[in-house]
Amino acid sequence: MTVEERYSKQILFDRIGESGQQKISTKTVTVVGLGALGSSSAEMLARAGVGRMNLVDRDYVELTNLHRQQLFTEKDVINKTPKAVAAQKRLQEINSSVEIKSYIQDAGANELEQLAKESDLLIDATDNFETRFMMNDAAVKYNIPLIYGACVGAYGVTYTVIPGKTPCLNCLAKYISLEAMPTCDTVGVIMPVVTQVTSHQVIEALKILTEQTEACRNRLLSFDLWKNQTSSIDPSVLHDIHCPSCGSDRTYPYLQQENIAKTTVLCGRDTVQIRPGKRWRPDFKQLSDRFKTLPGKTMTNDFLLAYEDGNIRFVLFQDGRALIHGTKNVIEAKNIYHRYLS
Repeated sequence: MTVEERYSKQILFDRIGESGQQKISTKTVTVVGLGALGSSSAEMLARAGVGRMNLVDRDYVELTNLHRQQLFTEKDVINKTPKAVAAQKRLQEINSSVEIKSYIQDAGANELEQLAKESDLLIDATDNFETRFMMNDAAVKYNIPLIYGACVGAYGVTYTVIPGKTPCLNCLAKYISLEAMPTCDTVGVIMPVVTQVTSHQVIEALKILTEQTEACRNRLLSFDLWKNQTSSIDPSVLHDIHCPSCGSDRTYPYLQQENIAKTTVLCGRDTVQIRPGKRWRPDFKQLSDRFKTLPGKTMTNDFLLAYEDGNIRFVLFQDGRALIHGTKNVIEAKNIYHRYLS
């Protein structure tokens, strides 16, 4: 099978054509997070013929993933296959010409900087504030476009950062909440919103990979599929010339070690303490109301919120610090923190 045959229908689209297809085949895309958004975006990009992909995820496949994370199977659940490995295997079966590297790891500042240096595009498919804003800083620092996406329930949002042309996520965060969304572990998510978000992410990716950034949306797009609502915001007025990430005097704060979450395994307590790099004051009432929809038990007072559901037990304090009980595994503890509290 020739390249022309495989991608014939894509090449027929005049905005891509043969020259665009050639450009796609030479590009490297890094996808961080291989849950619903990441697995869907990675599959579309593999089918589109991207040259290389880096797949980064710290988690393994669980049964609750299967209704929306389309690269994985029941066999992956049984074998507790790391998502990065399972995704790489499936994508190589879909398109063996794509060079794929899988990274079973937490995406820290050092790792993201290294990956950004070798990428033409970063796809944000993460589920937590800290990693998302480290990606933003790495993208701006190395002049690499970043496509942000998130979804929960029937709500989705996406935005494309083109360094030097658009405001970055740190600019937007001063006016638009990019961290306070509930998670799919607390309010659920449906598959149609996943595919809607990734469709918007990947069409932006194709514009970037074919070197047509002038065609990018340049707007923050959000929608609620259940309520039939769509919103599109022009964020250009939100650009902050003093932004520490993309402004005139940049410090890239989320790549600094002091701003990265710190974890400590507490001696003799089978507990991991997580202290977020960005200090925040949790809204205990809002969190408590959210957790009441779950099967576990929630308790709050003036000082802390405690939640327990089977093997999942944690206590959250007013400064955002949390004790994750029942484990000494830092990665497992961070997964719980980001699922319920990010």
